[in-house]
Amino acid sequence: MTNRRNFIKQSLAAAGATVIPSAAFAAAAQEDKSKPKYNLPYKNTYLKEPLVTENEYRIASPETLPVRSFAEAKKILPQPIWKGHDKEIEMYWKAWEIGIRNIKAPEKGSGFVSSYIDTAYNGNIFMWDSAFITMFARYGTRFFPFQRTLDNFYAKQHPDGFICREIKADGADCFERYDPVSTGPNIIPWSEMIYYKQFGDTERMHKIFPALCAYYKWLKLNRTWRNGTYWSSGWGTGMDNMPRVEAKYNMIYSHGHMIWIDACLQQLFVAGLLLEMGFYLERWQEIEEFEDEAKMLKEYTNKHLWSDKENFLFDQYADGSLSSTKGIHAYWALLTDVLDKERLDKFVAHLEDKETFNRLHRIPSLAANNPKYKENGRYWQGGVWPGATYMVITGLMDKGYKQLAHDIAMNHYQNVFEVYKKTGTFWEYYAPESVEPGFMARPDFIGWTGLPPVSVLIEYILGIRSNVYEKKLYVEVNLLEEHGIREYPFGKEGVVSLLVKARSSKEQEPVAEVQSNVPFELILTWGDKTKTIQVKAGSQTV
Repeated sequence: MTNRRNFIKQSLAAAGATVIPSAAFAAAAQEDKSKPKYNLPYKNTYLKEPLVTENEYRIASPETLPVRSFAEAKKILPQPIWKGHDKEIEMYWKAWEIGIRNIKAPEKGSGFVSSYIDTAYNGNIFMWDSAFITMFARYGTRFFPFQRTLDNFYAKQHPDGFICREIKADGADCFERYDPVSTGPNIIPWSEMIYYKQFGDTERMHKIFPALCAYYKWLKLNRTWRNGTYWSSGWGTGMDNMPRVEAKYNMIYSHGHMIWIDACLQQLFVAGLLLEMGFYLERWQEIEEFEDEAKMLKEYTNKHLWSDKENFLFDQYADGSLSSTKGIHAYWALLTDVLDKERLDKFVAHLEDKETFNRLHRIPSLAANNPKYKENGRYWQGGVWPGATYMVITGLMDKGYKQLAHDIAMNHYQNVFEVYKKTGTFWEYYAPESVEPGFMARPDFIGWTGLPPVSVLIEYILGIRSNVYEKKLYVEVNLLEEHGIREYPFGKEGVVSLLVKARSSKEQEPVAEVQSNVPFELILTWGDKTKTIQVKAGSQTV
């Protein structure tokens, strides 16, 4: 009996011993519930970038900005004039109406710091969408500070400089930072420079400069091969399903062990922009190494990514051979000095070739002679995307191909306009071979599709562009009808109204009425002629 009682006692003790860990686990589980929701399941491997410590957006308090009505907006926004084209002017205002509807306040606890214009896709904010959106939305700065949309990306910058390309409305990154699809393209500095040259906002440039440089340095450390060239992925380039990687790799998710021509060109472009910002801010000495990298990328691109046979720039496979995919991604070269004049002329000629890019609606994202090209666009397999087309137009103008820039701009604008007349709205992208939205494109997309009815209209059809830093207003006169703009923003305080009188021929010297509250230099161009006029505050005819 004694042995039996001892056995029972020992058994009970053993049973009791098994209960103790269960209670401990229950207590631990309860403790976990009380911990913050965001609890990293991995070790902290951040290599902290000192420039990030200067990024004040990471610790800024959120600000919900009041949004006034569209009726009020019409009194403040620039007012384009194009005699006999009332429907086109209607399209301009429709773009603003939709865009204003898309303004959102930051969610509580998101870490976002400002109200913003939404991408109008899935409720998330996207890096390169927002960059293109703010390029047209800058014209509405006096109605609403649209440029502050980008502040939310700066606010979510990681300690090592990384910024996720897609961020949920609650502030959570959509991708882990080492995922090949997690970030890119790096074009936010382009939007910021455009904004700066429109408004001369040096205070903003001081604030954003550290964040932009830190992100550039993160890409240099984490998106390069051993030779310093850059890689990306379908999603990382923004050109999701373009057939670029070899067949054995996933075209959307994989880097394909490939050198990506657009990623290289964008870094080359951005290096120049950041050095220019550094010059304005007297901080260029801090990023001198960007100049060395730009030189290296230029040399490598010319030596290894240019095909003398095709007169085109291509991605490079792991074995050193070049891809055969001709696409709009290569035309980021237009925003750089990577090609000399001889090569550039041959490269640009493809844009006028009906076998490749000169289709009914210019410019398809994929060359028409590619086996994957789809007549309905099918996303980046030929779709005409306003952001990418705007990049090409801008690059052509910058490189002196003014007539081609105007031709492509007018073609793109007219096709968007014809679809607008049919549908009453704007689309994510467009078909290249018919006057239709692209296959399964989203409607009411403002979005980068605000670029054609706003930016393309103002800059390339009405022909009005400015550089406040140089105190210059450029007017490229291509139209014969009376045209111009009222309430054009020129710097923080400047307001310009311009009316170009009707002409009987393109050779006739234009006459313009100008009203301004600030002085500036007017550069008036028509055909192959140019006149420079010193405009004083007040009203005058030039």
